[in-house]
Order: sequence, then structure tokens, then C-alpha cells
Amino acid sequence: MPEDNVSQPTSQSPASTEADDKTPWYAIRLFSNCQNKVDEYFKEHGVESFIPMQYRVYEDENGKPKRKLKPVVSNLIFVKKSLPQADMMHLVSQGQFKMSVITKERSGRDYYEIPAKQMREFKAMCNPEIEMRKFLSAEQAKLKVGTPVLVCHGPLKGLTGRLVRQSHKYYLLKEVPGMGVMLKVSRWCCQPFEESK
Repeated sequence: MPEDNVSQPTSQSPASTEADDKTPWYAIRLFSNCQNKVDEYFKEHGVESFIPMQYRVYEDENGKPKRKLKPVVSNLIFVKKSLPQADMMHLVSQGQFKMSVITKERSGRDYYEIPAKQMREFKAMCNPEIEMRKFLSAEQAKLKVGTPVLVCHGPLKGLTGRLVRQSHKYYLLKEVPGMGVMLKVSRWCCQPFEESK
């Protein structure tokens, strides 16, 4: 395949623009199975959203296995805080769908804002094409003991998370409100890392 038409990244490329973006995200808990409709609702109002997806295998009418992308969690959606907080909360509370923004504490009113860098890494780790990946509930993720690390080599280079061990294998764990994702990694590719608060 000729490579003459392959464009080289520039300083204005979408990747560099996304890396410069510091806009935080919210995790929103849904109280009904209407993820796709909520996704459309936010997009209609100019708000970027993200639903973690994974391939599920099912049998078609001929008994042949097929793969189909399905949401990892049926009651969770992430939205970018691209509007002032009051406008974002108006969208959440005034829409036809029952939902709420995850807060820092269960009984608190402070919304948990996911930093842009953390969300970029989480989205990258949720790529459905990646193998050797596991999704965890928020409770399962909190129970995992591990060391904060930066991946210095290999395909996951630049990602941060906790290095955890399970079934004699090492994984990079990234947590966000509502869930976590783990990718298989070599511990020799990681070095201890302290994230700035």
C-alpha cells in the first residue's frame, strides 16, 4: 500500500490539541438502561461523552460466533465538562433521563472531576482492540494493592497507574469514578511514579 498520502502530525494535529486540553470530565451514573439515548442527548447539546466498550461474543441465527461491541457497564457514562458547571448540572437534572454526577464522597455535594490526562489515559486503555485487558468495578479496583508507576517502555509507554499482580501476571490499573481497567504489562517496563496532587 503506498504511503505517499500519509499525513505527518503537526503542532496543530488533533492528538496534540487533545494533549493540551485540560478540561476535566464527570462520571455520571444512570438509573435506567438508556446509555445510547443519554449519549445522543449530551451530543445534541454539544457535550462530548464516552462509554467504555468491549467485544462480546454471541451466536448468530446460524450458530456461528460473532463479535459485537457492547458497553462494559450499562449504567455509567463519562462527559466532558465543556460547559460551565451550572449549565452542566442543568443538563443532568432537566433532561428526560434520571441520572446523577458521581461525587467525591457518597454523602457529599462536591462533584468528582476527572483530570483530562487521567481521562485520556483511561480512554486509551479502554480501546476494545487491546487484548489482555480486564474491567473492574470501583469496589474491586479499590481492593487492589499496587505501586503507582509510569510505563517507560513498550506499547503502553507514557501511561501511569498502579502496578498490580494477579494470577502471577502484572497489570497496569487505572481507576476512575465508577470503574477501573487493567492492562497486562511487564513490570520491567515500569518505574515508580508519584503523581502531583
